[in-house]
Amino acid sequence: MRAEALQRAALEVARATSPDRVLRCIVEDLSREPDVALARIWLQEDGDLCAACPMHGDCPDQTRCLHLAASAGTSLHDPAETWERIDGHFRRFPLGVRKVGIVGATGQPLLLHVDDQEPWLVHPAWAAREGLVSFAGQPLIFRDEVLGVLAVFSRRKFSREEFGWLRTYADHAATALAHAWAFAEVQELRRQLELERDYLRDEIKVVKAFGHIVGQSPAILAVRREVETVAPTDATVLIEGESGTGKELIAAALHEGSPRAARPLVRVNCASVPRELFESEFFGHLKGSFTGATRDRAGRFQVADRGTLFLDEVGEIPLELQGKLLRALQEGQFWRVGEDVERSVDVRVVAATNRDLLQEVRAGRFREDLYYRLTVFPIRVPALRERREDIPLLAQHFLDTLPHGPKGERPRLRQHEVEALQSYDWPGNVRELQNVIERALIGARGGRPVVLPPAQTTPPEETDRAATERLLTDEEMRQLERRNVVAVLERFGWKIAGAGGAAEFLGLHPATLASRLKSMRIERSNSTRDP
Repeated sequence: MRAEALQRAALEVARATSPDRVLRCIVEDLSREPDVALARIWLQEDGDLCAACPMHGDCPDQTRCLHLAASAGTSLHDPAETWERIDGHFRRFPLGVRKVGIVGATGQPLLLHVDDQEPWLVHPAWAAREGLVSFAGQPLIFRDEVLGVLAVFSRRKFSREEFGWLRTYADHAATALAHAWAFAEVQELRRQLELERDYLRDEIKVVKAFGHIVGQSPAILAVRREVETVAPTDATVLIEGESGTGKELIAAALHEGSPRAARPLVRVNCASVPRELFESEFFGHLKGSFTGATRDRAGRFQVADRGTLFLDEVGEIPLELQGKLLRALQEGQFWRVGEDVERSVDVRVVAATNRDLLQEVRAGRFREDLYYRLTVFPIRVPALRERREDIPLLAQHFLDTLPHGPKGERPRLRQHEVEALQSYDWPGNVRELQNVIERALIGARGGRPVVLPPAQTTPPEETDRAATERLLTDEEMRQLERRNVVAVLERFGWKIAGAGGAAEFLGLHPATLASRLKSMRIERSNSTRDP
């Protein structure tokens, strides 16, 4: 082997950026040398084919071995035959076994010739037919770590000088391979960040712990305790509850309370994904794999790697796809549409549904094995009518936080508003309550909003007045207003200012109410007399 040829090959290898390209450059450049019959690279990786490996019985440690990663060469006996396959008899070598395994285990180079007294050829007839004379094995070492083995079979006897040049070439190749791996990792991280950026635009806006889970009722406190129990684990959780109960906030709390909190929480609304795109949405696709696939696209499972995948409305997943979802859940493995490469991910799945999935199983619309895989730890979110004591807290929370209200101090709920809100059944649950508050804030146009459920759009005193079906004179209006103010004062024990006072109930500043009492000549001692 010529030194100048190895130098040129080293430069070409250094220019390659992907690990696969580096490996191909190494073996192809070497195999182009006139006397080289076969060049191969094995890399150290975890054991994966131990049960089927022909050298299984000789393997001292079935956790690590050498995997054939690249091969190039041409047969002398049949010039049409090439040796590029990496799935043959020697695709795995145990460390320390035979010549390649010894180089990988010791990190020491090995030069052997056919005329050596010690036999080393496994197939002497093949070697004789192909005119093989020498074997040169060089470890691929980077920063004192043996990455793998570079092996060259030659039809001319290697000299010690050529063997030394091959050592230098192997060092350059190992460095190029390590740099290519590092570059590929950086590129993968960049792609992952881009994917997260694109997907997380419609991701749940997670909040720390229970920041948006408002309520102190026994029902919601029980849910919090369940979340605190299961969040630190990797258990699959099924969140059950009616639409609008806040299941997505429970999913966010589970993610934030887990060791995966620094990684993405990726949401899939299964009800909004077209049936024909479910597989692509979950697992991704290759460019051209179907009409409209104009570029490669990663699926939600890949984006959620080492994070949490939230499958909202999981009962909407088509039956024919549920088997693939089950496999991805159980084994963490999937294929992109149009790709034959198996991918692995580490994803925690949280699912949610407003359906009775067990009833769906009985009806044959949901796989029983998937149902039990999802219900490792079920959490039921109570309907709003089951925790009416939380309604004032929730309503005031929305009054304080929604963006449409007046600037400055937000209004407090009045007693008759609280009673009206708690008497309504809220079929749309928390989401409906939020919409009611938002509409009230928008309709107030900067003034005092009137917060009442959809079934009641005017305050009770106005409804009662309308029921009389007669018009009132100005004097009658003043008398009605006076009687109403006196009734409010008596109800609140003549407390005017502060929490639970008459001014708060009437939606007036305490000074305004005091001025109005003075103009109406209302005093506690004469409150029952007309002026």
